[in-house]
Amino acid sequence: MSGGSGSALLLLLALPGALGAHTGNVTARHSCTPGFSEEGYTALVSPNIKEGQTLLKVKFNGCNTGTQGIWYETSNPDFKVGTDGAVYTARKVQIPSKQAVFVVAAWDHQIPEKWEAAIRLLVEDKPLNQSQHQQQRQQQQQRGIWDQPTEHPQTQSGTLLPWRQHRDANGLRRQKRDWVIPPVNVPENSRGPFPDQLVRIRSDKDRESMIRYSITGVGADQPPMEIFSIDPISGRMYVTRPLDREERSSYHLRAHAVDMNGNKVENPIDLSIYVIDMNDNRPEFSSPIFNGSVDEASKPGTYVMTVTAHDADDINTSNGIIMYRIMAQSPQSPSQDMFVIHSETGAINTVAAGLDREKVQQYTVVIQATDMEGNLNHGLSNTATAIITVADVNDNPPEFTSKMFTGEMAENRVDVVVANLTVVDRDQPYTPNWNAIYKIISGDPAGHFTVKTDPTTNEGMVTVVKPVDFEMNKAFLLNVMVTNQAPLASGIQMSLQSTSAVTISIMDVNEAPYFPNRNDPIMQMEGVPVGRLLTTFSAVDPDRSLQQALRYTKLYDPANWLAINTTNGQVFTIAILDRESPFVKDDIYEAKFLATDNGVPPASGTGTLQIQLIDINDNAPELLPKESQICERFNSHGINVTATDMDRKPSGDPFVFELPTVPSTIRRNWTITRINGNYARLSLQIGYLESGVYEVPVIVADSGNPPLYNTSIIRVKVCPCDDNGDCTTIGAVAATRLGTGAIISILICIIILLSMVLLFVMWMKRREKERHTKQLLIDPEDDVRDNILKYDEEGGGEEDQDYDLSQLQQPETLDHVMNKVAGVRRVDERPVGAEPQYPIRPVLPHPGDIGDFISEGLRAADNDPTAPPYDSLLVFDYEGSGSTAGSVSSLNSSSSEDQDFEYLNDWGPRFKKLADLYGGGEED
Repeated sequence: MSGGSGSALLLLLALPGALGAHTGNVTARHSCTPGFSEEGYTALVSPNIKEGQTLLKVKFNGCNTGTQGIWYETSNPDFKVGTDGAVYTARKVQIPSKQAVFVVAAWDHQIPEKWEAAIRLLVEDKPLNQSQHQQQRQQQQQRGIWDQPTEHPQTQSGTLLPWRQHRDANGLRRQKRDWVIPPVNVPENSRGPFPDQLVRIRSDKDRESMIRYSITGVGADQPPMEIFSIDPISGRMYVTRPLDREERSSYHLRAHAVDMNGNKVENPIDLSIYVIDMNDNRPEFSSPIFNGSVDEASKPGTYVMTVTAHDADDINTSNGIIMYRIMAQSPQSPSQDMFVIHSETGAINTVAAGLDREKVQQYTVVIQATDMEGNLNHGLSNTATAIITVADVNDNPPEFTSKMFTGEMAENRVDVVVANLTVVDRDQPYTPNWNAIYKIISGDPAGHFTVKTDPTTNEGMVTVVKPVDFEMNKAFLLNVMVTNQAPLASGIQMSLQSTSAVTISIMDVNEAPYFPNRNDPIMQMEGVPVGRLLTTFSAVDPDRSLQQALRYTKLYDPANWLAINTTNGQVFTIAILDRESPFVKDDIYEAKFLATDNGVPPASGTGTLQIQLIDINDNAPELLPKESQICERFNSHGINVTATDMDRKPSGDPFVFELPTVPSTIRRNWTITRINGNYARLSLQIGYLESGVYEVPVIVADSGNPPLYNTSIIRVKVCPCDDNGDCTTIGAVAATRLGTGAIISILICIIILLSMVLLFVMWMKRREKERHTKQLLIDPEDDVRDNILKYDEEGGGEEDQDYDLSQLQQPETLDHVMNKVAGVRRVDERPVGAEPQYPIRPVLPHPGDIGDFISEGLRAADNDPTAPPYDSLLVFDYEGSGSTAGSVSSLNSSSSEDQDFEYLNDWGPRFKKLADLYGGGEED
């Protein structure tokens, strides 16, 4: 391979004799040059090419080796090349332009050479006939190459640059590339010895300088590390330990060549190492136990289930191809070969007839899976168990255990079970194939019975759903059929045992007598005399054959109008029937009676008698309203009156209204006019009638034959009128419908309420007065009354000596207060700010109040042991302006000549002395 320009690397396979065979110039040993027969191939195709369509065929000459050991690859993954050189599409391809170009490369496993040829696909503008297509193919074969191949061919994946071409002496073109290494195959689980040489890598520049080789990638300098190694001097690459294809099936490394200074002398080369699979893994089932089912009585060839196994070895080789077979079947009934398994897919089917769930409910089948395409001598095997359940189908009809069943029941009973029907069914219990459904097919035209299914026992329960009368039916003979909930399987007929007879006897019981239903009530005029026979209300005894006697009693008679004969049921009146009674609803009066037989035990029944009462004119009409009001003038509005009558037409309305002739003042003052058949208007006859309450009699007659009359009194309140002819506000009080007594009562209540309010106000004023006038000598601790004002007490002791006693007088001005130096404020000083407003006291207080006040103060002071000395000064709070009493200190210290104390003479004997001193009197 020294021919051509540039350097090159050699890959020497470490096979027996390989190194010796290729240590020199390989091309010098052969007289021919391997390569494609043509540099380029052209084919006419349609724009849309189907998958797997063959386009053309390339031819490669390998000299001595021929085409053995040659494998092909393409630069476009949409196209592939077969071992025979046929170029075909790997998938459906659509060519978007006029042509598509890609490269086909050929590799030789024995020498590191690669040859290439260009493939051009031309898109047909229009379809060519067969002769034109053959002529074009012949022209292409004669040229052998493309016309003017000066441009680089374009492919879908990118632009392909032409390889450098070199002509040898014979004029043949051959392309040589550097770093072209075919894949290396290494068998897994190799026993060594290790390290084991794989290939040798060498650069033709090693003659010029020392070259160092290295490899990188997964398995070399990346985890898992140091699986592969290389001699840096010789370039020999080794595998250091056994490989496992199931762990990793291929390794892709890169070989590097540098000089002693670390400078790159060649481009890195890709090394692909494929691990050759060995049969070192047994097939593994996806589950140790497989469950499946198949219907009983299934035909041969029915699918049952599929078992699956997986082999970790290469499935593209015999090591991973699994075959299945059945090793054993249990039980072997009715045949030892009831099932068959597909050797490749693992699908299990029935192969024989006779599956019967009632005989065999389950089969256990042992399945074996063997690789090496089922070769028992060289392959590895494993087993699993298939549990096949035989599913039930309704191939057994239900059958009665007896052809005759019997039962008995008392008459008039419902919802009772009179007979139990038992069946047998060999199908799987509690499934639709086993569940029984019963049907009465004859013997019960009236529908007295039905047959229900017991879900637990599957028995048929004959149940009464409609009462049976012994006098009508003394026995029944039923014909009952039983079926399953699910229909019978195809080809299965109903059994003769699927029908049975049921005999039911009816027992007689003492039935209660009953009253025949009366659709219409009996008609009777109201007001009939006592003792009148209304009807015969007799009962019927259902037990006609027993001839029992009946006895009647009254059960319900709300107005107590009726009586019944105890033996024959005749109903008589014992009171006058009244249609207007509250016990009559819609003219119907109801009474209930009881009929009892003399059976053992006695039985009784109840009947209701309805009497429709026909109305007669037995009630006079009543005038409405009873009270009203009217204006005192003649042109005022009148009073509309009507009447009510408990009787109905023609004994009721229309009514006739008139005023009596006596007394004569009635017709002189009043008049009544007819409005219609039910209403009339009462109005004043004279021009003016004095206000007041008048009782006006009015005669009302109904329309009966003969008519009934009634004189009713209407209380008319005549009141003053306003401009509109209505009662004024004052008169409206009298116009209300309250009576005189009620109005007086209301007025009395109002007066009492006002009196209580006035007394309460006076009492509050009295309390306010006492709060401001009571003396303060009483100790607040001893005074339990809640209306006494508590005042501070001062006086007695040395603490009072510093006070200015003149200040006890009521101050006339506020100048001394405003100019006073700031200090302790006395409680008896006049307030500087606004004074509280007290109620103005009367000029002359009541003598009795003041006397009582002073007396109570003296009594409290005499009885108080903590009171100050007799001659001590008592300090009182300032009471404010408006007080007629002023300050107590004025009794002693005041020297005013303007003070008038004449009122002290009115205070009683106790104040006689003070009156004499200050009122101008002389001492005795």
